[in-house]
Amino acid sequence: MSRIGNRELIIPAGVTVETNDNVVTVKGSKGELTFPYSKLVTVEVTDGKVITKRINETKTAKQLHGTTNSCINNMIKGVSEGFEKELEAVGVGYKFQVAGNKLTVNAGFSHPVIVEIPANLKVEGVSNTEIKISGIDKQKVSEFAANVRKIREPEPYKGKGIHYKGEHIRRKEGKKAAK
Repeated sequence: MSRIGNRELIIPAGVTVETNDNVVTVKGSKGELTFPYSKLVTVEVTDGKVITKRINETKTAKQLHGTTNSCINNMIKGVSEGFEKELEAVGVGYKFQVAGNKLTVNAGFSHPVIVEIPANLKVEGVSNTEIKISGIDKQKVSEFAANVRKIREPEPYKGKGIHYKGEHIRRKEGKKAAK
């Protein structure tokens, strides 16, 4: 039984949710998102609530039930509040520079790494070593943040690298632990 799939999603003021031909469209103050869902799941919009139901009890239908509900919930939150991720660069000479739709990352390589910012995301430099990635689509914000983090993942000995703000890096003891 999917507990996530059974929850009722409350539609906040200023957000409209429409369904037709297995596509959910959510419009809000920040933008519009669409999501095609499986025929094994039905989506009903009534009285300011979104309810998802599965049409049978197969394993695939049960899996898609909760996934569909979560995706619609993320769309509702995205068009009303938006999503953001913050990244920090830790290390000597590690920094970010945002210019237009390009993000330049200096992360200890012999060359700066230039990353193109997707059109539907907004990246702003809080400081030289911090950036904030924001947008309405949770998947795209998280994927872009993960790709920037992948340029130089934090290492466990000194903690140098790019990491999410507030992320705990597990540290290891150096060579002296071998004695």
